[in-house]
Amino acid sequence: MAHICFKFTKTMQVNVRAKQGMLQRCTSDFSFLKKTSAQNFSTHSHVQVDSPYIPRRTLMYVPGHDPKKLRKIPALGIDCAVLECEDGVAINMKAQARRNIRDALEYLETRNIDLALRINSRSSNLMEADLEAVIGDALGPPVAVGKLPQTILLPKVDTVEDLIIFTDRLKSVKLGRNYKPFLVTYVESAHGLMNFQNILKKAEEYSQQGHFSLDGAVFGSDDFVADIGAERTPEAKELIYVRQKFVMIAKAFRIQAIDMVYVDIHDTNGLRIQADEGARMGFTGKQIIHPVQIPHVEAAFTPSPARVEWATELVKSFEEHQSSGQGALIFRGQMIDMPLLRQAQNVLQIVKNVHR
Repeated sequence: MAHICFKFTKTMQVNVRAKQGMLQRCTSDFSFLKKTSAQNFSTHSHVQVDSPYIPRRTLMYVPGHDPKKLRKIPALGIDCAVLECEDGVAINMKAQARRNIRDALEYLETRNIDLALRINSRSSNLMEADLEAVIGDALGPPVAVGKLPQTILLPKVDTVEDLIIFTDRLKSVKLGRNYKPFLVTYVESAHGLMNFQNILKKAEEYSQQGHFSLDGAVFGSDDFVADIGAERTPEAKELIYVRQKFVMIAKAFRIQAIDMVYVDIHDTNGLRIQADEGARMGFTGKQIIHPVQIPHVEAAFTPSPARVEWATELVKSFEEHQSSGQGALIFRGQMIDMPLLRQAQNVLQIVKNVHR
């Protein structure tokens, strides 16, 4: 999919910050959660408790061929900024995008943003050039490890062989440096979905060997729809089964699941509906292509104050109930079982991860 390039004006910056301000006032004060220790969270939570968690509620593509947009990344207020070499960059601009991204790594200050690099796929025959230019030394002395992208996004992973070839190329461009990026893979075809489990198994193996740290997966809906010959609709009912299967496999490997792009940047109501649906399905974040989408998507993947209050009180009641040795726990008129307790623990863990 050729991603829409955003126009980030001063007016839009004010609007985005205003909307983010409203969201922040609703979600920022979770200091009371410190009273709940990490041991209280179930290992069945859909996020890992014992490993570093990089929030990617909002994953936004920034075209690498446009240095003006790259410079605006720190002001966007997003979780993950994707330095784009793939679909969002025309073939005749790929080389320029690599140079711009390499330069941007030297000057960008993104303390609270996951700076990610989306390279081209193995099938494009451009993947190696991307890695050599940005990570390696094809354009001069290699970038210092501390300034390299924290995350690499690998698109169109259809087979285990795609992952093997990528890993081999990544090892060669590290040039002996201690660089272990997070890895986020993409499912964008029927073959990719069929092989998803085996791909993640292999990625887990490589993670244990120290080549990278498998951290998430992205569902690329437009390429998937084209691959299976379906017709894309605003409601995306044709993709419900696929999204559910994608989430199930991703969560079985305890990694983040990033939902599809909502391409109509003017339809904020449709965006909110789809983002809320994705959050209910178990996705941990969503791809976005324009700053106006940021506050709506962030809100969908951040528990509301009411939801956090419910979860906090439920966990507290459960702990008190356990210590008292009483019978069945009734909370706000409802009998509490373990699945409901885990839902509450998941809510608190999400908040803990986001505000870490």
